[in-house]
Amino acid sequence: MISIKEAVEYVKKHSKSLLKETIKPVLKAGGYTLYRDIKSPIDMPPFRQSAMDGYAVHLHNKLTYNYIGEIKAGDDVKITLKPGDAVRIFTGAAVPDTANAVMMQEKATVNGNKVVFEINPNLNQNIRDLGEQVKTGAIALKKDTKLTPAAIGYLTTLGITQVSVYKKPNIALVTTGNELVKAGQPLPYGKIYESNATMLQSALYNLKFYDITCHTIEDDYNKTKDMLDTVIKNSDLVLITGGISVGDYDFVGKALLELQTEQIFYKVKQKPGKPLFFGKKENTLIFALPGNPAAALTCFYIYVHIALQKMMNRTDIELPRIKAKSKSEFFKKGDRPQFLKAIHTTTGIEILEGQSSAMLQTFAVSNALVYVPHNVNQIHINDELEVILLPQ
Repeated sequence: MISIKEAVEYVKKHSKSLLKETIKPVLKAGGYTLYRDIKSPIDMPPFRQSAMDGYAVHLHNKLTYNYIGEIKAGDDVKITLKPGDAVRIFTGAAVPDTANAVMMQEKATVNGNKVVFEINPNLNQNIRDLGEQVKTGAIALKKDTKLTPAAIGYLTTLGITQVSVYKKPNIALVTTGNELVKAGQPLPYGKIYESNATMLQSALYNLKFYDITCHTIEDDYNKTKDMLDTVIKNSDLVLITGGISVGDYDFVGKALLELQTEQIFYKVKQKPGKPLFFGKKENTLIFALPGNPAAALTCFYIYVHIALQKMMNRTDIELPRIKAKSKSEFFKKGDRPQFLKAIHTTTGIEILEGQSSAMLQTFAVSNALVYVPHNVNQIHINDELEVILLPQ
């Protein structure tokens, strides 16, 4: 059994970028990471642009200007201004080449064909220069940039319709157990509805990983071995839930061993999630997560999240950690470090009731985990705690 720190370091060490390129439409590239630099095909803005509603002018030394026309956003109008001329202009409209400032409308008064300003604007005031954001041929976004909604919007303003990105891993979710029944079906006595695959699939979707297949195996050794052999050969990442402990019908560990999977570690000194397996076979990473749902999800956030980010060639691979003052009392049993479901707000961190590894009710309303070290047995109100913020 190894420590949490050791387990995290092993996952970092053995998780490698896929370094595979794929082309995606910009609209569907959110959450991906750029495989190559993107150079701008145009100047942005592509013309001198008004930054506000007002009057584009050719400056002179008086406050009164001749009102000679109007330019709206999108107009293909070319007006020549002489010193002392002004045109009504709107935000985003093209500023004539002969205009050298824009005065905001709030400081102007129209009197017939004259416009009177309170003060004269400064040279080039309120004009966005041609290529102010980016010039044609300049790098718009660098390789390894994660494509956020803002990045997608930026690329679209440049007229870019597709991008080269790192391929995301294809992931197999495997759940084991004779007791599992699919939601929506009648629930016989002694059975439970399968939730781990749905939960983990949702967690993956939330992180924008969509290439997922789901598989359910009965507690049968040969079926377990055959299924694992298939998904390992056809996946970049395999997530297994259940069957990894030491019960008479826990066949996952034995099957992985016979399939000559390299065991990197098995069992971590933590609660929940002690019976965690991490290994690999050739280029496929394999996590066998505990069967208890809260334990499985905790291990997903602490370990699998790191592997996913590394496979995408990202540097921000761990969930953010902050310090927050406790709003709760808590007594920890035993000497294992513990991850506690909690709610983080601007006023502190509240540790929730119901920390069982089999229970999701508490996890369902949590937005954070509190990390309690092995040498801390009691938490008092206002104690400063280490808080892991969960994806929302």
